[in-house]
Amino acid sequence: MSRAVRTSTAASRWRPEPVAPPDLEGPLEARILVVDDDERNAFAAVQALEELGHELVVARSGEEALKRLLTEEFAVILLDLHMPGMDGYETAQFIRSRRRTARTPIVFLTAIFRDEAHVFQAYSAGAVDVVFKPVDPFILKSKVQVLVDLYLKTEEVKRQAAYQQWLIDEHDRVKAEKALAERALRETEARQEAILKHLPIVIHSRSIEPPFAPLFVSEAVKDITGFPASRFVEQPNFGSSRVHPDDLAMVVERVSEAAKTGFYSVEFRWQCADGQYRILQDTGVAAPSLDGEAREIFGVILDATDRKHLEEQLTQARKMEAVGQLTGGVAHDFNNLLTVVLGNIDMLARKAEDEARRARRIDAIRQATERGRDLTRQLLAFSRRQHLSPVSLDVNTLIRDFTPLIHQAVGEAVTLEVKLSDQPLYAHIDPTQLETALLNLAVNARDAMPSGGLLAIDSRLEGPAGGPEQVVIEVRDTGVGMSPEVRERVFEPFFTTKEVGKGSGLGLSQVYGFVRQSDGDVRVKSAPGEGTTFQLRLPASEAPAETAPPAEPPPAAEGGDERILLVEDDPTVLALTLDMLSSLGYQVTTATHGAEALDIVRSDARIDLLFTDVVMPGGVSGLELARAARETRPGLPVLLTSGFMGEGAVLETAEFPLLDKPYETSALATKLRRILNPTKRKAGRGSGGRRHSVDADSSVAAE
Repeated sequence: MSRAVRTSTAASRWRPEPVAPPDLEGPLEARILVVDDDERNAFAAVQALEELGHELVVARSGEEALKRLLTEEFAVILLDLHMPGMDGYETAQFIRSRRRTARTPIVFLTAIFRDEAHVFQAYSAGAVDVVFKPVDPFILKSKVQVLVDLYLKTEEVKRQAAYQQWLIDEHDRVKAEKALAERALRETEARQEAILKHLPIVIHSRSIEPPFAPLFVSEAVKDITGFPASRFVEQPNFGSSRVHPDDLAMVVERVSEAAKTGFYSVEFRWQCADGQYRILQDTGVAAPSLDGEAREIFGVILDATDRKHLEEQLTQARKMEAVGQLTGGVAHDFNNLLTVVLGNIDMLARKAEDEARRARRIDAIRQATERGRDLTRQLLAFSRRQHLSPVSLDVNTLIRDFTPLIHQAVGEAVTLEVKLSDQPLYAHIDPTQLETALLNLAVNARDAMPSGGLLAIDSRLEGPAGGPEQVVIEVRDTGVGMSPEVRERVFEPFFTTKEVGKGSGLGLSQVYGFVRQSDGDVRVKSAPGEGTTFQLRLPASEAPAETAPPAEPPPAAEGGDERILLVEDDPTVLALTLDMLSSLGYQVTTATHGAEALDIVRSDARIDLLFTDVVMPGGVSGLELARAARETRPGLPVLLTSGFMGEGAVLETAEFPLLDKPYETSALATKLRRILNPTKRKAGRGSGGRRHSVDADSSVAAE
């Protein structure tokens, strides 16, 4: 019987294990056991039987013979009847009692027991013959030969029977294995058909030659297009006939690439049964035939319509986020500048002042105006709409002359290493903008290395294969590096990882805009902990260097006596607002950030009103400061001000009155009196009382 073994088929069923067939070619052998206690008689028997060519084994007692018969098989047993201990009769009885040796022929040898009674007893004990001693070699050999031949023929019959049984078993095994294989194949085909039918993708094969006629299309195509698979196979031009006319040439070109590159991928619009166009993504590979020639394309088609719409929505959302970031940053910075300008102009118009104070106000207005101008230039640089004054110059000379200023900007903690090309590198660019770009990159590198590090600036000339030569300026630092998310947004205007008030987020926008407007390219390579490398790639120029023209020089209410805590991080806005409040008669204590203001609030200093900017550096915003101040001094009047607070901040500040920047003295005075005048507020402990008693209703305090 054949055994069964577990196989790793698709059906995971039991299959019979193949068995080797019986050996029909090998020679059959016979062994003869001679049992005699007399060495001379045993030797004589052996001498008589040697001519037969079979293996002869001699045992000197019945006990020894029985031990051999336990593990060995013999064709004939020659057994002496008269032996000491266990005689022949007893030995024969044991031999016949064992199932394995019950049919082994026994020939008795005797020299004493010759009478009929002993002969009869010998046959009764199981002997097939009796040979008398002295043994006649010819007679013994003849008798044994007959018995051996009978044994060998019996063994041959057994071997043939075993072979026939093996053939039957092998036939049954192959039949069973075939049935299992057929069943597994049917199940696999059914499973594949179900998968192909229900997967949201279309499996297809097509000819590699135009018009790329479909050879197979899975049924899932009906769920996507509304047409059955047979339509595509029976009408070779049907699929291409419904490709959008503007996409057809591209599809043919991309699919044709499979014959050259072995792969293609294309996205196109396809008109479905409902008349609507859906976006399909088709990807395939060329499959070689047996002779190695690519004759067929296997591919998959995905319905990318929903993904495409989501990508468009995400792109639009990112654009809107960038616009929001841009407009918010512009509003914040410009409102601070305009506050300085309008406030100083208002103060100049309201009262006569000595010439020094007037000059200081005019200078503040000029500085704010110049900052607004620089901000506008940076925005225009990012949008590539700024006015450039390009000249032909040697980039190496500009970097070499500008290096001292860079070294001063990065400080002593940063090691500056400059390696310039040995040959002049000419480019037609705006030198001022290039210097600004280098300074912005250097300052960013310095901020990325708070504990110091290496800032390397290299220059070289590169000529891409088949392309124009480029002047490459590489600025590399050993700083903290950037994550992939930050790296993707690094050139967005007003995007910054620095804390509020520590960076405008326009430095790298200026770099990007200037280089792109100069027909160049900016590349950035960075990873957390691995530093950052910026490459400015500018078109090389063959014109000799010229001197850039020198830049032209720039052209020349009701108050009160309450104690106000003024918190503003912008120095010019702080100075202007301090002047405004002082001119209105208020006593003013100033702070430049939230933490400093909290120390004052928690002291015994008299405070009748907290006037604070919302967006401030240092980790404490104006809103957080106002809430902390209310916890320390319940009912303390608060007035917030801001040029831009960010998304959602307006709702958060609804609990406090808000004055938008820029503001004039009259608007500030009106707002202050509206908060302070409903009832007279007095400090709970005179000029130093920490706690306040407030009679105003909550609606006024939260105007």
